[in-house]
Amino acid sequence: MEYCKEKVFIAGPCVIESQALLDEVASELVRLNSAYNIDIIFKASFDKANRTSIHSYRGPGLEKGLEMLAEVKEKFHLKILTDIHESWQAAPVAEVCDVLQIPAFLCRQTDLLVAAAKTGRIVNIKKAQFLSGEDMRFPYEKSMDAGAGEVWLTERGNSFGYNNLVVDFRNIPVMSSIAPRCIMDCTHSVQRPGGAGATTGGDRQYVPMMALAAKAFGANGFFFEVHPSPETAKSDGPNMLYLKDLEKVIKSLL
Repeated sequence: MEYCKEKVFIAGPCVIESQALLDEVASELVRLNSAYNIDIIFKASFDKANRTSIHSYRGPGLEKGLEMLAEVKEKFHLKILTDIHESWQAAPVAEVCDVLQIPAFLCRQTDLLVAAAKTGRIVNIKKAQFLSGEDMRFPYEKSMDAGAGEVWLTERGNSFGYNNLVVDFRNIPVMSSIAPRCIMDCTHSVQRPGGAGATTGGDRQYVPMMALAAKAFGANGFFFEVHPSPETAKSDGPNMLYLKDLEKVIKSLL
């Protein structure tokens, strides 16, 4: 199934909670990689700097988080993706991670894009909730002009307030004309920002359909936040996919 390599898969928990959680998820990704001849990139955040409430769990922080991600990489031989929020984080994160992700709210921050590009790592830029697909030409060009070797663009829906997101799937072919890799963030797209009061709500039951619709529109990458027990997750539980359901969704996309 060599054609599977044409698609990029990214999966992992929203935030680093414990080494045991990382190991459990990584072990399942290794199994899926072997079973389907794919190469799932492991994702987890060391810091969720944009939580709704100041009292929400953010993660272990940069130093400890990178130690834990490095352990996953060494133990399971998986590629690693994590997000950065400030330009000074790019260099240390690039020592461990294969892909540096730019959060949607920060995709216009020039210094952040330039710092990520200069590491030589792949840069994955999430489309802001307030931008169109066409607007993503400019973050892409900033990164490429700063020396990035490879830049991906990720669709994650648009926000019109009222605790909801709407996905315009036309953004996928539009962004595919800008960058060679257009990824669908299938789990953040079903968020309900602030929809649970001091936390974000979500509708995980729509994740498989989001993925299939994105495939129909030409996406060649798929992003899933997964957790063995989303109801106990410390961040984004309502929109995360159950780890046990990831295989079924990936099979549908292959």
